[in-house]
Amino acid sequence: MSTFEWIIALLLGAVALSAAARRIKVPYPTFLAIGGALIAFVPNSPSWTLEPDLALALFVAPVLMDAAFDTSLRDLRNNWVPVSTLVVAAVGLTTIGVAFVAHRLMPDMPWAAAIALGAIVAPPDAAAAVAILSQVKLPYRMVKVLEGESLLNDASALLIYRIAVGAVVMEHLKWSEVAPTIALGLVGSVLAGLLAGRIIPLFLERVKEAPSAIIVQFATTFMVWIAAEHLGLSGILTIVVYAITIARTAGARMPARLRVPSYAVWETIVFVLNVLAFMLIGMQMRPIWTRLDTEVRWEYCVAAAWILLTVVLVRLAWITFYRTTLRVLIARGLYHPKDPKAVASPKGGLIISWCGMRGLVTLATAFALPENFPYRDFIVFIAFAVVLGSLIIQGLTLRPLILAFGLKDDDPVGLEVARARAVAYRAALDAIEDDPSEEAEILRLEYRAILMQADDDPDGGIAHGRLPADALRLRAIEAARKSILGLRDTEVIGDDAFHRVEEELDRAELSAGG
Repeated sequence: MSTFEWIIALLLGAVALSAAARRIKVPYPTFLAIGGALIAFVPNSPSWTLEPDLALALFVAPVLMDAAFDTSLRDLRNNWVPVSTLVVAAVGLTTIGVAFVAHRLMPDMPWAAAIALGAIVAPPDAAAAVAILSQVKLPYRMVKVLEGESLLNDASALLIYRIAVGAVVMEHLKWSEVAPTIALGLVGSVLAGLLAGRIIPLFLERVKEAPSAIIVQFATTFMVWIAAEHLGLSGILTIVVYAITIARTAGARMPARLRVPSYAVWETIVFVLNVLAFMLIGMQMRPIWTRLDTEVRWEYCVAAAWILLTVVLVRLAWITFYRTTLRVLIARGLYHPKDPKAVASPKGGLIISWCGMRGLVTLATAFALPENFPYRDFIVFIAFAVVLGSLIIQGLTLRPLILAFGLKDDDPVGLEVARARAVAYRAALDAIEDDPSEEAEILRLEYRAILMQADDDPDGGIAHGRLPADALRLRAIEAARKSILGLRDTEVIGDDAFHRVEEELDRAELSAGG
């Protein structure tokens, strides 16, 4: 009963912390990290354990699935240069920098273990940055770069992490031996994700009840991850490709009565997983802390401060170097970006640098280290300290910094939403144009009124409740839905605009009894 009571208390406490975070407009993972740290010092608090091998599958797979599902391929392709440099260069340099500092601070620490620590703290967290970015209006391109980075950098960091852990376990690894395996694993992961994304939806669409459909969605996500791991592939890359693939057809395959509750459940589960990760790591900190004497505690805290500083400075240095290099290439006529805003301003570069908060993936990978891994306590302590420090220092100052810089967004999503809405409702009008009934005429008047304000009010939507639920309205909504699917497939609009209009149509469909 005690465990059950603690679970209830922790979940309610997390809800309260999340509400407080929203009230003062800071990312909720910041307060979760503080709560996790406090757990370590609460008398008689539980000491739950979790199998290390389970940590990545449990915490990372559904979170990545949720993030990748909403990712726009168009935006990834348009921003592939800055995203790829952050995913490869920034992660790689951070890993090297942290490994060097850790080895200097702990000379007896094996280089492979130091590199594993670097890979653990290298990837920034999506949830923390998105929580801030949703409260302010940053330039759209900057947001897409950060979202693309947070989605893909986990794969590059985890690849380095797995190689380093394998080197410790096997005591020696030759690059010539692992390089072909890595290359095949990366290609195989992409192919496996594509294949799963084509086959699994054929079974998912046969499940018609919302509770069953949501359970199957989670089960198949874990199955894809587990299958990839058993085949020696990258679970992260496989899940990302799988999610992006099924997202392209989910709008047409999944009815609104399944999509609306499933989105709500996924959002809730991602929040609960963040809570569990921070609390479980907090519980691991207590035995680590009690095993250390005062001198070693101070040594660990100093090491954590140096590594946190390294993480922040390496990211800042890389982004400054990247911006400077691009500007030199443009000035000399060696590079001609299609978008004049492709190179961030000095203020924009600093904001991107300051968005490097660490979170769930760092905690999960630290937790996933084998129990007998050298310097495991030190690595887990540093990982939690870097997460806590980055979320407090950067998380609490990011929004004021953005507001002080006065960066503006020209709202390209709003313009695309207005365009998509106009196309969708014209399609809805065309679908019922030949119906002579009085109900059809009322519905036509409703849609014409929406069309008149579509260009002026991107945040508007379909009015509900004017007509009884009937097949006529559903026919019009189906025509509207097909039109916005076509706009997304031809990349006239992006996924952000698509999902906003899709949400309007879902609400209209549900109100019409769909």
